[in-house]
Amino acid sequence: MPFRLRPVAQVAALLLTAGVLAGCGSDDKAADAPVETQPVVHVPADAATISEAMDKVAEDGLVLVSAGTYAEEVLVNVPGVTLRGADRNGVVITGEGTRTAGVIAIADGVRVENLTVTDTLLYGVLVTGTHDGDEALTPAQTGYDEFDPERFPPLQRFAVDHVTATNNGLYGIYAFNTQHGTITNSWASGSADSGFYVGQCRDCDIVVSDNVATRNAVGFENANASDSLTIVRNRFSDNRVGLTLTSNYQEAFVPQKGNLVAGNVISDNSDADSPLQADGGYGIGVGIAGGQDNTLLRNLISGNINAGVIVQNAEDVVSSGNTLQDNTFTDNRADVVNLSLEAYPASNTCLKGPDVATLLLHPADFGLSCTADPDPAAAPLKALTVPDGVSFLEVTKPGDLPSLPASDDVPERLPDTVEHPDIDAVKTPKPSLLADLG
Repeated sequence: MPFRLRPVAQVAALLLTAGVLAGCGSDDKAADAPVETQPVVHVPADAATISEAMDKVAEDGLVLVSAGTYAEEVLVNVPGVTLRGADRNGVVITGEGTRTAGVIAIADGVRVENLTVTDTLLYGVLVTGTHDGDEALTPAQTGYDEFDPERFPPLQRFAVDHVTATNNGLYGIYAFNTQHGTITNSWASGSADSGFYVGQCRDCDIVVSDNVATRNAVGFENANASDSLTIVRNRFSDNRVGLTLTSNYQEAFVPQKGNLVAGNVISDNSDADSPLQADGGYGIGVGIAGGQDNTLLRNLISGNINAGVIVQNAEDVVSSGNTLQDNTFTDNRADVVNLSLEAYPASNTCLKGPDVATLLLHPADFGLSCTADPDPAAAPLKALTVPDGVSFLEVTKPGDLPSLPASDDVPERLPDTVEHPDIDAVKTPKPSLLADLG
């Protein structure tokens, strides 16, 4: 397959190499004396480290971090807390190439905003309901393959905003087993799996908007995240693969279904300054593997040297009921490609829009619905010369990115449900969407 999740075994190997487990928060917390909490904790004025601040902050409070480099792994386990940097570019949480994660949020109602997380072995920012006490469970541990939704209810209400996640071993910003959240105005690069990832949720109620993913193995990845997941106005460019919607038996809730992907730039995904994609995927805009009932609407899908959109099966899970409507395809070798095995054919793929007759389809016998007189097949896909992968720690980092105004105001509680954008107002983007960042 040209794209899919990094196998569990590879995650386990990274953990063994590091000799650490995800979910370690602050250094050994003193449990013998209760700590008086406060609504706002300043770092380093009130607490020397961010992890120490988490021990002092009250529920629904604020940890405000001054500019500096913080060599730690931060566990956010206080409900409703906001972790905010005073300056997005000046507050840097680093894993130094040895720690598993930068920020792990396991409490409901958490915000992470206005800071940079870099050089971790697995996750820049992980938001997850899959944890045992304060230990977030990895794909190599119980909780993924043998998932018990009663033991691991999804984390409720989260927001990641104005976060820069660079040079992290697997994922930049990763939401897993969560509901009712947003990932906005953020940047991810140098991820050896995907810059942004949303996985394993039903009735997700999640919006991913106004982000940039570049120089990753995959820009945005979804495995088994379904229903009310909106991916809108992002730039997924200059990765190896732009975006994937996949069903994956390594996680619960197969099949993946019901995403809305609208108004994104998904372009030029063949950048050599990126980690090698796990299955060699390269030059691909969108990959749908076992994805069902998804809608791709008014996206600009251009300059992908292998294919704009690839549709295929994921093991015995077929891709079906996917609609591609009013997208703009330019300068792809083929615009829409069906790589499904004969035993598990794609079905009911619907192409709509004024430019349907000019799309380059491969093969010609695609089993399309809702499509009149498609063009003959494009030239078959060919084996590309795929450049060697760059170590995730060596991928070029961005320059300074827009920062939120410094504020020690404690924000209001996150809402129980997320406001999704008015899709009628989302237009096909210009090629320059968010291109001036970084």
